Amino acid sequence: MKKVAFLIPLTLIVSINYNCRAQVIDQYGDNVGTLNGIMKAYYDVVTVKKGEKPSYQRDSSLHVPNVNVGWATKSKGGKTVIKYVSLKEYHRLSDEYLASKGFDEREISRKVEKFGAIYHVWSTYESRNTKTGPIIERGINSIELFYDGTRFWILGWFFDGERKDNPIPKEYLTK
Repeated sequence: MKKVAFLIPLTLIVSINYNCRAQVIDQYGDNVGTLNGIMKAYYDVVTVKKGEKPSYQRDSSLHVPNVNVGWATKSKGGKTVIKYVSLKEYHRLSDEYLASKGFDEREISRKVEKFGAIYHVWSTYESRNTKTGPIIERGINSIELFYDGTRFWILGWFFDGERKDNPIPKEYLTK
């Protein structure tokens, strides 16, 4: 009985301490101390109403410095190719379009693999121009992250959109 009386308060203290350490809020209000928190921020940063632009400063605060990102696309000849650019260049290429139409992207499924401080997230998404608008795209983000013991950092990401010749596999559509 004495062991149980000792273990219950100890368990509570440890779990409270762990949760306090996991709450790392950055200057933009994003909880980068948890995987769920940084994944929420990853999607929130590109979700903008028509006329608004994504914040490059906020987005870059989620990533390691000088990060590169990419996406798979079809060339004019129909061959699948990868576009690989800096995060700053990605914003230069995409922000005007997102602002002109509005953009709402959300995660619909996630698979996580982890080894030590390195995480790999397969994050299935769907995109709309407005929160309640029709789906304009679905696909999968491949995101690499590093946990430094205090917070998560995005090391890079790549995505590929769903197409007739590239349907999303069922295992990437489960929560």
